[in-house]
Amino acid sequence: MSESTRKHPKGLYVLFFTEMWERFGYYLMLGIFSLYMIDSVENGGMGFSGTEKSDIYGTYLGLVYLTPFIGGLLADRVLGYRRSIVIGGLLMSAGYLGLAIPGESVFYISLLLIILGNGFFKPNISALLDNLYNQDQYKSNKDAGNNIFYMGINIGAFVCNFVAAYMRNNFGWGWAFGAAGVGMLVGVVIFLSGTRHVKSADVIRPATKEDMSLNKIFALVLLPVLIFGVIGWLIPDNLFGSDANDAFLFGCIPVIVYYGSLYFRANEEDKRPVGALLAIFLCVIVFWAVFHQNGDALTVYAKEYTDREMPKAVAKIAEPVDMVQKVTYYETNDLEEGSFHHFIDSLKEEKPVLELQGKETEATALTKEIGSREQSYEYFKNLPADRRPAMGSDLLLYSTKLYQSINPFWVVILTPVVVGFFGWMASRGRKISTPTKIAIGLFITGLSTLVMVGAVTAVQMDNAKASSWWLIASYGIITIGELCLSPMGLSLVSKLSPPRLTALLMGGLFLSTAVGNKLSGIISGLWEEFPNTDKYKFFLINLGACLAATLALVLLLKWLNAVMKEKNID
Repeated sequence: MSESTRKHPKGLYVLFFTEMWERFGYYLMLGIFSLYMIDSVENGGMGFSGTEKSDIYGTYLGLVYLTPFIGGLLADRVLGYRRSIVIGGLLMSAGYLGLAIPGESVFYISLLLIILGNGFFKPNISALLDNLYNQDQYKSNKDAGNNIFYMGINIGAFVCNFVAAYMRNNFGWGWAFGAAGVGMLVGVVIFLSGTRHVKSADVIRPATKEDMSLNKIFALVLLPVLIFGVIGWLIPDNLFGSDANDAFLFGCIPVIVYYGSLYFRANEEDKRPVGALLAIFLCVIVFWAVFHQNGDALTVYAKEYTDREMPKAVAKIAEPVDMVQKVTYYETNDLEEGSFHHFIDSLKEEKPVLELQGKETEATALTKEIGSREQSYEYFKNLPADRRPAMGSDLLLYSTKLYQSINPFWVVILTPVVVGFFGWMASRGRKISTPTKIAIGLFITGLSTLVMVGAVTAVQMDNAKASSWWLIASYGIITIGELCLSPMGLSLVSKLSPPRLTALLMGGLFLSTAVGNKLSGIISGLWEEFPNTDKYKFFLINLGACLAATLALVLLLKWLNAVMKEKNID
């Protein structure tokens, strides 16, 4: 097939596999991040409390999507897209490998490397993809190309959790994080080997008189970010639940003001398209605030409140490849919670004594026993008595980490359906505009939270577990919303942004993701505040936010679609 008749450029597939491996590492790490933080130190985890875990989770997710502002800016003005992608990939790989090393200091340094790496990588691979589609023969397929690219993201996200479960169950947390680092390196190698196919799209465009110089951006944006962050940290009586939340959200203010200034400084040609993008960015904050609870509140729900027992037929296949979590029913499971924790504390006090006596083998065995008893107590405490095995026997469970693969599984399955539906509508003369698709995505995301309202009200959560099908259904619905919204956001930036600002405005899209991610951590923290009888209220809060954002976007649709027509794009 000649270049002129091909529907998609060759570079799409280079970027597809590069992003697939990058997301393999990213979602492998994210899928086990919360579990690793709340796991006991004796069991190889960080030993953080639930509140600390949500705080760190939200801050990390916020910062990892805030730095694309800087990465996109440097790529647009100085580095170019290809060089930025390689720098970002290597930094992220170093961060994942660093998480394999025990210690709190290394933990935070590693998170910083991942945050910086994502800033260089994420906006620029998306901008590179969009530049490939700026050629006339590919423009009409830009939405479909973004959907294909997005499917690559989710193939990596689907596979990674099986690798994470295997590595964690057999070798420990460090090996699982190490696998993420290796995956990222594979992505860098693929990108470098295919760079000739994307070279033509790596164009550095000079700034215009309307654009702020790098020195001014440092003085008027980046320096204020640090100052506002410190102010947020020092504010007494936290406004958003913790010092980290306040520091992050205050630190975002100068960046948000900078993006707002792009509209006021734009020339007549650019003003309305930039304004339209900023309006979209504000609305999609809500989507990410709801969506990224899959790694926090919904992971806790899967771990503690979901019936994860594996059918024997499945176990026969899964057990040989160590995809099964075994929990033993101990006599101590019948203790009251306070008495159980007292018993565990007494075991923990024995460990240093054994180590002083040089009995390392016994100390290691005791550590494993403590972890096993804690996991057992946590799972069986709300499992009905008639579902429990005989004393000392094992129950075979799906690993919690595998539930992180439900969403990417749905993405891979549903992408052809969603793309086919929109194509079918277009063939009937009813082509749906990109802003309209985003509004539909927000509404469907709200519907997914109603499924979880049903999940938490269908059973008495204190003494029963809900079926896994609730989570599977909720993830299926939110995935349809995601496919209408997330890849369309990437496509819309490329369609409306001035060419010299593509990566910068891609960073703006990720800034909205950053704020949404941080809010997801704040909202997830509310999960612990509601008693089990009122957990449904947690999901109603999410529903209300989605419906409000959908309404706002619907009210803007006439204007947004008019801007699209002015630019002669669908």
